[in-house]
Amino acid sequence: MHAHAIKTRSSETGGGTGANGPTTAPVRVLHLNAGNLYGGVETLLTTLARLRQLCPGMEPHFGLCYEGRLSRELEASGAPVYLLGAARLSRPWTVWQARGRVRDLIRRISFDLVVCHMPWSLAVFGPALKASGQRLGMWAHSSHAGTGWLERMARRTPPDIALANSRFTAAGLVNLFPRTPKVVVHPPVALAPPSTGMATRSSLRGEFGANDGTAVIVQVSRIERCKGHLVHLRALAKLTHLKTPWVCWIVGGPQRPEEHAYLGELQQLASRLGLSERVRFLGQRDDVAGLLAAADIFCQPNETPDSFGISFIEALAAGCPVVTSTLGGALEIVDDSCGRLVKPGDVDGLAASLAQLIEYPEVRHALGRQGASRASELCDPASQMTLLYQLAKADNTGAARS
Repeated sequence: MHAHAIKTRSSETGGGTGANGPTTAPVRVLHLNAGNLYGGVETLLTTLARLRQLCPGMEPHFGLCYEGRLSRELEASGAPVYLLGAARLSRPWTVWQARGRVRDLIRRISFDLVVCHMPWSLAVFGPALKASGQRLGMWAHSSHAGTGWLERMARRTPPDIALANSRFTAAGLVNLFPRTPKVVVHPPVALAPPSTGMATRSSLRGEFGANDGTAVIVQVSRIERCKGHLVHLRALAKLTHLKTPWVCWIVGGPQRPEEHAYLGELQQLASRLGLSERVRFLGQRDDVAGLLAAADIFCQPNETPDSFGISFIEALAAGCPVVTSTLGGALEIVDDSCGRLVKPGDVDGLAASLAQLIEYPEVRHALGRQGASRASELCDPASQMTLLYQLAKADNTGAARS
């Protein structure tokens, strides 16, 4: 598919006449994202596409600048995907071309709301959308101080509505858009645990060095320093004396040059700490749900705040207690009923929390049983998609569209 091509499935255009007469036009939402990386935001977008039947009145469309894993997964879901061209803010002509394509798109298809995910998308597309009179939103997925150059560019085009993935994120939006209405919409997360029977669970565990009596710790995240891998490894090095056998799976692959270098640093540290036989680096995986269901403990000791933490929700839904740091959006997800919180960078505290969950399976099982209800309370996909539908259906004054 060419970089500027538009791909639409006719079944997604909505409206028309059914067997019993005219059907109600769907509420169409266009989601704009760069598309060149894959993390929590991209997981959210693929969930909106794959589970769109949970909110049949809302029709999600997706506009991307780059092809990659995200575009492939969205296309596989059958949702409409539009490639708008590789835009780089350092090359203004590429931005102008992308803006021209999005203007053409909104002339062809009527959208109730266009949502730019993160400041980059708003900086690239916001001016063209605003000038066209399109109702515009920005969905923030990290906290914003309003001081970076990209944030300053985005601030020039205040959206009609600002969405935030957590209360922590919403608190920072005042730095970008002090007068814009703000709404917290937690990411919808596919919560149904995979049907992993005992044989499948044993097979997955055995593939990566764990039998049924081994405690499996898993971390699923981008390979970035802020995710706390170094703290995690140093805490694990303090647990080699435990009587209960354990292993750790590090899931996630590098996507940028600095992440490749960081992964090499982690592998070298694991070797120096004598953890090479216990810690497995599994790389990028497309079977994360199965790995979570086969694990016993989820650990991600962030060194800087995460705005929310979709991986925490996925782990809780799979029955894994979560161990993480007392930072950011994690404080809205994890409490004593479903996990453990430790101070950032506290290697000894992290080791103590992990040791308890490894040595006392009854404790981790009790926490795991509470996790699914906690995940559903926050990120039930039908509830969160209905909230997005209601926001998209509102007109610019905030009144419900008839």
